[in-house]
Amino acid sequence: MFTPKTERIREITESKAEVITQLESLFATKTRMYIDYANVRPWSERLQWHIELKRLKQFLDSFNTIDAVNFYNGYLAGNERSEKEKKDAEDCKYVLRTKPVKIMNFSIDASSVMPDSTVLLDQFIRRALLKKYEISTIEYLNDRFKDMNKKGAYVIEDMKCNFDVEIGVDMLLDCERDSAETFVLWSGDSDFADPVTKLMSAGKKVILFATARKVSKELSALTAQGLMIFDIQKIRDFICWGRELERKGDPSEGAPKL
Repeated sequence: MFTPKTERIREITESKAEVITQLESLFATKTRMYIDYANVRPWSERLQWHIELKRLKQFLDSFNTIDAVNFYNGYLAGNERSEKEKKDAEDCKYVLRTKPVKIMNFSIDASSVMPDSTVLLDQFIRRALLKKYEISTIEYLNDRFKDMNKKGAYVIEDMKCNFDVEIGVDMLLDCERDSAETFVLWSGDSDFADPVTKLMSAGKKVILFATARKVSKELSALTAQGLMIFDIQKIRDFICWGRELERKGDPSEGAPKL
């Protein structure tokens, strides 16, 4: 059953009754949710709106069948955005799973690199694709590294924090403990195809919350076996930043139906 947790949610529901009815059907049994935030956050670039963690939790708490909302996100001490995300998740009472973000440094020092060498490019471009490049393309890209060197840049910093293993294990453990009948995963990553398949084989309902064209082909193929996909654009007004609510157009238009 859906009972709006705030007056704002109640007001939005008046124009979104069909969406709420659909979600009540999806969450008809005991439900657990798993949000892979590192995967979800970049969706805002395509959607052109952002998910506010407080609004999202208030909305999910309005469904009395949702037993837990697990939130997975890396933590970078001293980083303003990371510190805020961690605090927001804690304040909103998500079941927070976090670990340190790994910072990796890749050399782009081209001073001793031959013009047609792929030694630097190997770090960033898959070998199968590099083999398709003409020598002129390799030389051009190496020249760009040299341009960066002239500006004082010799290292590229990248950050990595993957929760695929932790999320997959948590879902399967919750299945083994019979903690839920419905499993909702916020991700479109192909690495989840195996645990999702195992959950469905165990007779569990599995739903992906995702956005159009952000679901891997491996997961999309599982819809033939019963995997359901819910487009989060349908619930934009409930979960997006307040200042983005005034945008024109209905974000649910064109969203695929289950």
